[in-house]
Amino acid sequence: MEASKIRLTVPEGIDPSRVLGAGDGVLRALESLVRAHVVARGDSISVSGDPDEVELVARFFEHAFREAAAGRTLSADDVSRCLAVLRDGEHEATSLRDDVLLSYRGRVIRPKTLGQKRYVDAIRTHTITFGLGPAGTGKTYLAMALALAALKRHEVGRLILTRPVVEAGENLGFLPGTLEEKIDPYMRPLYDALFDMMDRERTDELMERGVIEIAPLAYMRGRTLSDAFVVLDEAQNTTPEQMKMFLTRLGFNSKFVITGDLSQRDLVGRRGGLADVEKILGRVDDVAFSHLERADVVRHALVGRIVEAYDTYDDVREKRVRDRKESR
Repeated sequence: MEASKIRLTVPEGIDPSRVLGAGDGVLRALESLVRAHVVARGDSISVSGDPDEVELVARFFEHAFREAAAGRTLSADDVSRCLAVLRDGEHEATSLRDDVLLSYRGRVIRPKTLGQKRYVDAIRTHTITFGLGPAGTGKTYLAMALALAALKRHEVGRLILTRPVVEAGENLGFLPGTLEEKIDPYMRPLYDALFDMMDRERTDELMERGVIEIAPLAYMRGRTLSDAFVVLDEAQNTTPEQMKMFLTRLGFNSKFVITGDLSQRDLVGRRGGLADVEKILGRVDDVAFSHLERADVVRHALVGRIVEAYDTYDDVREKRVRDRKESR
């Protein structure tokens, strides 16, 4: 296949540094991810290489030009996410500008990867959505942002955040304080995410009025959760009985989001509530399963590498176990 070559010009009025990134960081990240050679001089950008890759790079820069014209600058981390969307062909790169919520600090919360975009779309279009994937993929954070957005738009009357209280290395009964004080550390990640999106004073007011509720999963038993956006976090630590109990709490005009990471279970020697749930509910209408991957990790880049290293280690260990069993 013959090589292709094109020349692009940064539109007048746009600072090339907004397109190429600080210290040409965007340019370097782009070249490391495509089979094409990219050279930028002044407002001129030359691209040569595999024809399909050259076309991909051209589409990337069209997106970068639009972002720069709107006063936004792509980061090196944005490059891989943008390319993933462009390669997929299902969405335009601008689809990641799907604003979910404007936090009280003025920060826009939106999906940053194609997997997160599909997850957000699934929540919007289904009554029950399972968000499954490793740490750092935004499962809980995006679900809570969508919940707060629904509350602000008066689509639901209350927001309920819950998670199972599972003792991870410590016996709950031996922790100091009242029952509420013992449970509070287990719920703290939900409080942290909530306070990151909404003013503390306003949050406390809504919690006092019962509009926002944060409670252990056990407190859901016997209730019917109507007119509510409900997020069940850390669902890998539920039992099958608890999962069934929770799902059957669904009331009218409610939306449930269940998040979990099967690689981080604290239940020892017991089958988890997420283990077979997709086999059971996979064909049920209005129930969605969204699987997030390592590529969707949006925390520090090292988190993605840590997750990958653990997955590789687990794969090798499982293969050794299988090989030993087959050799007997």
